[in-house]
Amino acid sequence: MAGPPPSGSLLPEGLLEIMQCPRCGGALTERATPPSLLCGACRLAYPVAAGGIPVMLDDAAVPLDD
Repeated sequence: MAGPPPSGSLLPEGLLEIMQCPRCGGALTERATPPSLLCGACRLAYPVAAGGIPVMLDDAAVPLDD
């Protein structure tokens, strides 16, 4: 089981390393404001809900601004 989020992190320790973009399978990075996980390849942001729960649904993804 993953430990608590490191200071300044949105997700529990170790979770980001095993997650991937549901659309392309690419790596994700965290963004603090608004809390989200970013896929640079798809240019999408997946929101992170209260309690550090990522919403990895295609319908919830928001296109990143250039």
